[in-house]
Amino acid sequence: MSDRKTVLITGCSAGGIGDALAQEFHRRARRTEAMSALTAQGIHTLELDVTDHDSVASVREEVIRLCDGKLDILINNAGQGMSAPATDFDVDEARALFEVNVFGPMQVVKIFIDPIIASGRGRIVQIGSIAGVVPLPFGSVYNASKGALHSWSNTLRVELAPLGVKVITVITGGVNTNISRPSSIAPTSLYYSMDHLYQANRVGMTKRGMDPRLYAKTVVDEALCKSPRKWIWEGQFSWVMWFCDAFLGRGFIDWFLSKRFGLSEFASLLRGRSRKVKSL
Repeated sequence: MSDRKTVLITGCSAGGIGDALAQEFHRRARRTEAMSALTAQGIHTLELDVTDHDSVASVREEVIRLCDGKLDILINNAGQGMSAPATDFDVDEARALFEVNVFGPMQVVKIFIDPIIASGRGRIVQIGSIAGVVPLPFGSVYNASKGALHSWSNTLRVELAPLGVKVITVITGGVNTNISRPSSIAPTSLYYSMDHLYQANRVGMTKRGMDPRLYAKTVVDEALCKSPRKWIWEGQFSWVMWFCDAFLGRGFIDWFLSKRFGLSEFASLLRGRSRKVKSL
C-alpha cells in the first residue's frame, strides 16, 4: 500500500489532456482522483471550480479523507482558451481567463500544499504551453496567462525544493483534443480581411496535434520518475519552438510565426491595396 500514489488532476473534460492523463495514471494501477466523467472506468471523480475558494477547499477535505491526509501528485491542468488579435479582445473576458489559467492554479496549490508536503515526495505538475514562450499570433491573452503561469511556477519550484516538493512545468505544443472552440476574427477587426488565412491555419494545426495518449505517457513518466526535468517540452511543434527560441533568436521566431499564421501574406495584401489607392 505504501507504494501506491494518489493523484489529483484538475480539468478532465472528455477528450482533453486531463482525461488522457487520468487514464494513463489509471492504466498504471495508481489511485487517481480526477475532475471529470471518468467514474465508469473506476476513477474517483469530484466536481471542482478552481476559481471558487469554497469549491477548492471542499475538494481538499474530500481528498484528505480519501487519501489519508496525503497527496503525492497535483496536476494543474484546468484551463481556458481565447483567440483574438491583441487589439480586439474583451477585457472582462481576459480577466475571466486569468482567473482560470493563473489565479486558479495559485489557489489550488495554496489550499493543497499541506497534504502535498505531507506525502514526503510531493510533485506539482503545471500544464503550460509554448504560447507562454513564443508570441503565437491572435492568442495574446492566452499567451500572457501561460507566460504568467510559467514564471510563477519557476519561483514555486525554487521555494518548495527545501520542503521536498518538486515542481514540473510542461511546455505543451499541439495536442489533438476535441475541446478547442471554433473562433473567427470579428468583422470590426483590423485583421478581418485575413480571417480565411487564420481559419486555414487553425484547422491545420488541430489536425496535426499529438495523440493525447502519447502526450500523457511522457508527462506521467516524468511525474513518477525520481529526478524529473524542471521543464518538459511535449506536443506537436514544441521541440521546434524550443530550438528556435534557444538558437535562432526572436527575430527568426517573429518571421517564422508571421509566415506560419498568414501575417506576411496579410502585409502583402495591405501593400497591394495601398498601391491601388495611390494609382487612383
